[in-house]
Amino acid sequence: MARVSKDMIIADLLQVDENMMGLLMEAGMHCIGCPSAQGESLEEAAFVHGINPDALINELNAFLEHKEKLAQMAK
Repeated sequence: MARVSKDMIIADLLQVDENMMGLLMEAGMHCIGCPSAQGESLEEAAFVHGINPDALINELNAFLEHKEKLAQMAK
């Protein structure tokens, strides 16, 4: 299973699961489509937007874990 870390680049994060874009936007990162945001790490973007990076990473990883559990249950 993929895991999110502070040093992941936003563009790479969205390659893991593009549905995380909604979670980032809900957290206050409304500039996800901005070219400069695509090269920022998750930690850098969180800092710029006044978001606790650890809390955000926990939320994103929980999303991925939940999605993985649903996929396993469907098998």
